[in-house]
Amino acid sequence: MKLGVICDGISRDLEHTVSVMNEFDLTYAELQFVWDHEVGDHSGEEIKKIDQICRDNGKLVSCLSRHIFAGMSTENRPGDALHQKHMDALKRVVDMAHVVGSPLVRIMTQKKEQILWGHNGAERWNVAKGAWDTMPPMIAPAVDFARQAGVTLVVETGNGTMVNSNYTARKLIDELDAKDTLKVLWDPANNCWCHELAYPDGYDTVRDGYLGHIHIKDVLVDTPRATLTVKKMGEGQLAPLFAPLADALRRDSYDGVISFESVYHPGNGNFEDGFRQSIGLFKNLFGDEVE
Repeated sequence: MKLGVICDGISRDLEHTVSVMNEFDLTYAELQFVWDHEVGDHSGEEIKKIDQICRDNGKLVSCLSRHIFAGMSTENRPGDALHQKHMDALKRVVDMAHVVGSPLVRIMTQKKEQILWGHNGAERWNVAKGAWDTMPPMIAPAVDFARQAGVTLVVETGNGTMVNSNYTARKLIDELDAKDTLKVLWDPANNCWCHELAYPDGYDTVRDGYLGHIHIKDVLVDTPRATLTVKKMGEGQLAPLFAPLADALRRDSYDGVISFESVYHPGNGNFEDGFRQSIGLFKNLFGDEVE
């Protein structure tokens, strides 16, 4: 399968990250922060340099992952100042995608409301009424723009965002009738916070044409204590699910990229150390060979 890494999880120094990718034979570079800027904020010369570094080292850019629409709330509306700021950033990222050859651009969604739907009284007393309905109109202009620009958007399942599960991601895509242009960027570790079981439940929700990109890390969530611990891969709550998930992806001929998300450190604050401790298992699980 197509394996890569979110580059700034190793280092924002792209040359160094690419050298580490070479060491571990990883082909696909997901770009988020490079040097001093988030993607979408680089100069034309910097973008050319990024492209050259990747090409010279045989790396393909899998996704440009700016935090588009992150931090917006249900109070925002399409066309207001903050929404326009994010749309302008999206346009810059798409321009960059055309230069570096990235087929995907990530978007996020508004800040999470805890209860979006309810029954038998909850719909009156507990639901954040209308919260979900504010979101599709915010995302629709981005979908329209991406469709015209010839790129695919991937909406990430985030910890603190309205789309925080594969169920909500698929629901958004269906409501926008955007399966041709908007796919799910599935982060099964993020979905642990809302207790969506990664396999088979989460996978079965998106396997039929909704899945566009995957982030892999391992975590331990303690929702009652509002505490998240990133774990060395294979030592968190996803450990028993990685192998059956990998086998299902092979079985269904998943042709997207799986990016390792290097957000674990072994207590010393060094995320490259965390990467080196986990990347072997990642490759063993999600590489080409079936156990």
